[in-house]
Amino acid sequence: MPQQPIPVSPGTHAELTHNVTDADTAEAVGSGDLPVLGTPRLLALAEAATVRALAGHLGADRTSVGTRVSLEHLLPTPVGGTVTVRAEVVYADGRLVRFSVVAEDAARRLVGQGEVTRVVVDRERFLARVPSADA
Repeated sequence: MPQQPIPVSPGTHAELTHNVTDADTAEAVGSGDLPVLGTPRLLALAEAATVRALAGHLGADRTSVGTRVSLEHLLPTPVGGTVTVRAEVVYADGRLVRFSVVAEDAARRLVGQGEVTRVVVDRERFLARVPSADA
């Protein structure tokens, strides 16, 4: 049975604010050796904002998975700094949803920007296709 398209359209958005800790640094996540917000953490925050934007639009039997990311990390953020990430739907077609993501620091300077694409899936069907770890 085909899945129903999700009821979101361009303009649907969400944001989250995160205070950078030692656990978020490039040093801690292994993406460098500096005590500033690591790019993998910025990416995780961007994806979390896209998930938040879809929250409430999917039934309990559906979720979304990331399929493509393009991210520019433009400005370092120190431990103790704040980053606000906004994700906004710029394209939705059937199960595919594309987001623009923008991250700013407390002074509203551009920390990062990019695009995240997610696809809505049926939870059970998706998990049934996951190969075993021993395969």
